[in-house]
Amino acid sequence: MILNVKNLTKKFGNNSAVEKVSLTINSGEIFSLIGPNGSGKTTIIKLVSGLLKPTAGTIEVDGNDVVKNPISTKSVIGYIPDDPSIWSGMTGEEFLHFSGALYGLDEKTRINKIDSWLKVFNLSGIEKDYFESYSRGNKQKFTIIAAMMHEPKLLLIDEPIVGLDPGSAEIAKEKFAEFAKNGGAVFLVTHTLSVAEAIADRIGILKVGKIVGSGTISELRKKENLPDNTSLDKIYQAFTK
Repeated sequence: MILNVKNLTKKFGNNSAVEKVSLTINSGEIFSLIGPNGSGKTTIIKLVSGLLKPTAGTIEVDGNDVVKNPISTKSVIGYIPDDPSIWSGMTGEEFLHFSGALYGLDEKTRINKIDSWLKVFNLSGIEKDYFESYSRGNKQKFTIIAAMMHEPKLLLIDEPIVGLDPGSAEIAKEKFAEFAKNGGAVFLVTHTLSVAEAIADRIGILKVGKIVGSGTISELRKKENLPDNTSLDKIYQAFTK
């Protein structure tokens, strides 16, 4: 088990953004969390990454408590935020070297990995441009590379294909699936149900900070007594009505 979340609660003042959420993600698995705007999805991702501290409950990544052992947990996490904002004075190449160095990759390894990843996303030739000059999609591609090139055990992804062109979106989905196939665990938050339906092994449905349904698409259909051919969109509507 790579991620183990138990009774996770996060309050902002008197308001509960997340309430007693429990979930697990195993090696080789893609788990997708879907839900309406404001349901707490991004808050959960930020709690798992260590950017926010929980009000109650526990989060373990690869056996380490996120709050008690922040360095150990962060070293095995790759995080792709929903907004790829980076220091404007950095080039794309500098950003990737900086990110790789933070995770202990030596210069030779960084150079080889960066060259390989730039080719994957057709970014070769613009890596020396400043980050602020990139399109939203290219910023997202550099952020994906930065999260994956140190080969983490857990990949946290918040809306991964926003701004990506269709071809790049397919490449990203293929790389996430390949990451899981090679033993990584993926925690994917998305509003794009077609992405979740295409690559997730299990799906959690969040409503007002609580998980109201979790399982494979087949299991979710059975829980709501829906026909075998019911789409994820219809399943989602049934659980969040």
